[in-house]
Amino acid sequence: QQRTLRRTRRKRCRCTEAMDDFDDEGDVEETEFLDEAEDGEKDASGDEIPEELNEEEVIDIGALAEVQDKVFEEIQLPSDIIEEAQAGWNSFIQMSSSRDAAGEAIYAALFDAAPSLQSLFKTPRSVMAMRFMNGLTGIMNALSTPHALKVMVETLGFQHLDLDVTVPRVAIFRDAIVDLFDMELGTRFTSKMRAGLCAIMNYVGGAIIYIRREYAGRIKILNSSWRTASNKDASDLEEACLEPPNPDGAAGDGDHTDAKDKDDPNASDPNAKAQAKTGGTSLISQIQSQMQVPKTFNEMFLFNAAVMGFGNSGWMHLVLEQFDAMVTNVANSYRLQEECDVLSLVLAQYEGDIILSEFKAVMLASLRSLVPKDWDSAHEVAWNWFWENVERMLKAIMGKPTVQQASLERFIMSLDEDNLTYLRREIYKRFFTVAPAGQDHFKQSTTRLYWIADKVIEMTSEMYRDPKKLVEDISALGLRHVGYGIPTEFFAPFVSSAVDAVKTINPEEIAQEAFRWSLTLVSKILVRTILEGSTIVMKAINTNDAKQLRKAISVAPRGKRASELLNITVGTQSISPLYWAIESGSLNTAKAMLEDLLVIRADRDNYYYGCDQLFERHPEIIHKLTSDAPNLLRTLLDGLVWRSRLILQGQRRVNYYVKHLVQNADGGFNQALEWIVEGQDPKIICHDVVVLFADMLWSGLAGHFFLLGRCYFLFTLAVFITGQSILPQLHEDPSNQTNAERIAIFTCRILIYVFSMGQLFVNQVRCLVSDCRSGHIVRLFKVIPFPEYLTNMMQVGNLALMLCLLVLCTQDPIFHCINNEGQLFTQHCDGQPNIEVYSTLSMVAMLLYWALLLDLTIFSMQISAFTLVCGRVLSELGLFIGSLIFLIITFASSISALNHNCSDFTNIPAGALSLMEISLGMFPSEHFHQIQEEVAVLLTVSLFIIIVIIFLLNLLVAQLNGAYGAVYDDMVGYARLTRGSIIVSALGGISVKRWDRYLETLGFEERLEFNEGDVGLAGGIQVTEPANEHPTTVENIRRFGGSTSPAMPWPAEEHLQGDGAEDKLDRLEKIILRATKKMTKKNKAANSSSISQSQQSGSSARSADDDNESDR
Repeated sequence: QQRTLRRTRRKRCRCTEAMDDFDDEGDVEETEFLDEAEDGEKDASGDEIPEELNEEEVIDIGALAEVQDKVFEEIQLPSDIIEEAQAGWNSFIQMSSSRDAAGEAIYAALFDAAPSLQSLFKTPRSVMAMRFMNGLTGIMNALSTPHALKVMVETLGFQHLDLDVTVPRVAIFRDAIVDLFDMELGTRFTSKMRAGLCAIMNYVGGAIIYIRREYAGRIKILNSSWRTASNKDASDLEEACLEPPNPDGAAGDGDHTDAKDKDDPNASDPNAKAQAKTGGTSLISQIQSQMQVPKTFNEMFLFNAAVMGFGNSGWMHLVLEQFDAMVTNVANSYRLQEECDVLSLVLAQYEGDIILSEFKAVMLASLRSLVPKDWDSAHEVAWNWFWENVERMLKAIMGKPTVQQASLERFIMSLDEDNLTYLRREIYKRFFTVAPAGQDHFKQSTTRLYWIADKVIEMTSEMYRDPKKLVEDISALGLRHVGYGIPTEFFAPFVSSAVDAVKTINPEEIAQEAFRWSLTLVSKILVRTILEGSTIVMKAINTNDAKQLRKAISVAPRGKRASELLNITVGTQSISPLYWAIESGSLNTAKAMLEDLLVIRADRDNYYYGCDQLFERHPEIIHKLTSDAPNLLRTLLDGLVWRSRLILQGQRRVNYYVKHLVQNADGGFNQALEWIVEGQDPKIICHDVVVLFADMLWSGLAGHFFLLGRCYFLFTLAVFITGQSILPQLHEDPSNQTNAERIAIFTCRILIYVFSMGQLFVNQVRCLVSDCRSGHIVRLFKVIPFPEYLTNMMQVGNLALMLCLLVLCTQDPIFHCINNEGQLFTQHCDGQPNIEVYSTLSMVAMLLYWALLLDLTIFSMQISAFTLVCGRVLSELGLFIGSLIFLIITFASSISALNHNCSDFTNIPAGALSLMEISLGMFPSEHFHQIQEEVAVLLTVSLFIIIVIIFLLNLLVAQLNGAYGAVYDDMVGYARLTRGSIIVSALGGISVKRWDRYLETLGFEERLEFNEGDVGLAGGIQVTEPANEHPTTVENIRRFGGSTSPAMPWPAEEHLQGDGAEDKLDRLEKIILRATKKMTKKNKAANSSSISQSQQSGSSARSADDDNESDR
């Protein structure tokens, strides 16, 4: 039966934000804009034209046509209505620019539907929009499975226990959603879609009312009594119990204690597991010896278990380990079922009898002891109801895992390579057929996809063998999928495809059931982890949009703002959004996160600065940025500086918060400087923060220890000079030396051979052994292996000096003449070695001694920078010398081939020597007369002079100039890098007591003033600098008035980063689009109305004519 429905709606948008940021002359309000659009659609008579005129089929959806709050049962809608409803939902999402935009549209429709609903919206807009999308998407996907739909709606009802949901409010909610779909989908919004959507909203709303009426009291009793029994904080328990699956609430509150300790009820009692296994007698004796009354549920339970004769029941401890998670998630049916499934697998590995009623008796006895004042019959009913549900879930599975595990393992072991290849290919073939959109998320190679399929099959078997470990691994995997941005809608089709693919191989029925059940449990854990970890911050990171990140974090409470950027914890696993942004390449959002963390915000009561939280959560952040994102290191260092905009006597106050760069969490020397030096960035090492704390360490500790170490080297150099260059040259004739002089020379050489060469030898052996043990071996030319310490030029110089001294010791003439009957310690005797070899090696050793003394230039940055520049341009000089040698050999061999009479070029060696003298300007001028007599020789030598002196020498000057210009800007940075490496090596040998005394002098625990009388934050060093060095005209501390509650978010900061203008344009664009869409719909409705009127008038005229004819 068809009927015509004329419906007229007149809706005015109640704008939640006034566009008051525009100029006064250009002020625009959304309500005015839309009112003008509506007024333009009125006809001449002033009547408003109806929005739409269409024909709809009347769909009978039975009792679900109204909100049913008396019963809560499974529903089964007709398949055609389900398909239409799901198609409408998918169309609505596709018409939106993104899932977030669709959630925003739903939020706006609900918020504007009625003023009475606005008081229920206490969560920030972006968070609520994401919740609406996740909840409605899950409900729509579960329409075809009544049981799953009921469990999901039941979980949703438990989450709304604290809200006053009524039938009229459900009707308003339903009508707002239906009107939104009607407006967005237009003609595509069919009557079946409308009926299905109304039925779903009525079912969900009625279920929420029913659950709140029937179970709210029991849930509250369980929460309050468990809070008392386990000594949990009320706010933490309420947040965990009432809103466990909210994707925005998974982040921690800044408490970086081990998440496993929070979830494990036995974390406070490390001996609980041992006590559970020792039996009742030892447990009682231990408690009596301690003479302590049990105060927590774990202690009381173990005590009562021992007293009641259940001390040897080790399975109770297994239940107790997960009991806290079950009670905490009693309002979440999905999570409770998941915990019971995992517990059943754990209990399946226990050898012995399991009587669940015994645990119930001990549980109730313990609760009565811990909650004596509040315990009554209502508590008894609530806890009995809770344990009956848990026991029912456990008994439904107990006994099956052992059989299923054996069958599944036999099936997996029976798969050969052909079957595995077929199974891998079939899984993805079926999955891409069922969910074509999933192909967009599987971008890896086929071999990688096959590896994933193998891991999936392996997980199904591992779940039976070690369920606890696999749950932790899956939680970590789920948190990584949060960063990948994988929609959870794809997990169910993937599981179905994998199960169907396994069925094609025809395994045993038990193996099929085991594979299906295990893989379903894995997918449930993954989906839960992703939903709990999918915060709005992670979604912003996936877009790599700094503006979206600032918008997402702006709704966070000021007391938890830093923790939401640094930690997301799900179960025992955690992930850092900041590290994920760096590792995934979202450097724009990573930079915005660092800037937000290191901004000092303040209200009247507190200063908020994320520096401490950042280094506590990531003590190795400097190393992470140096290796993975060096461009962000300057952003981090800039955030550690505060400069006052006030000037006093030409000086500006500056606070450097360098505590976490100097000391680590244990109070030892931090590796920050070592990591910065390893980065070899001459600009970062010259940053004001690094310069301050590096110079502070140099002047306070490292400089003194380094100088003390070099004093020994200076002493050995003085002894070597005395024994080799001063005492032997006192007399022209060595035979005139006195005995005292010869004894002094011998003593100096013995000191050098023993103390200098010995010290060098020990140092070389120590470095060699250390590199060999640690495997620090590098290959010269990728062939010759040698220890890594020889890559340091100072160590190479030490090795060369040691070898020279060793050869000197073997060639020393005093040792060869020791048996001479002549003078004591003489150097002249028969049979002595060639004195020229000894003197040459002595000269080389002297040069090496002085060269190794160049590291003392580190005390002056200017001298050190000059030395380093000289070293860096030596490569250009080496190229020149190499070219000169090549030309000398070339022209010497060429001239020797001529027939001439020049004695200076008779052969190649003589010619090469003459050409070298010409190049250095040492060739005698009178010898040029002989060259002039030989024309061929003259031309060849002239060509050599032109190439070498005119071309190569000037080219060398140009190269040196270019090389110096390239390193000039960074020469101080390279000098500081050298000093930094010396600081790191010097501080490694400082005692703990000396280091602790030095830290006390820094006073990091004292709070620093920002301005006079304004005592701020601790952990820094305050200095003054010239006002013109870093001009600052803006206050670096963002101060806010209003409420000072840590639970309140900071007020909007639209003036920052230029986001205000962009937000205005975005809002204006949305207004125009909505107005245009509304005017278009009204034009269509007007046209339909005019056509209908013309048809009616035409039919009336024809009927009048027929009447006239009949009268005639």
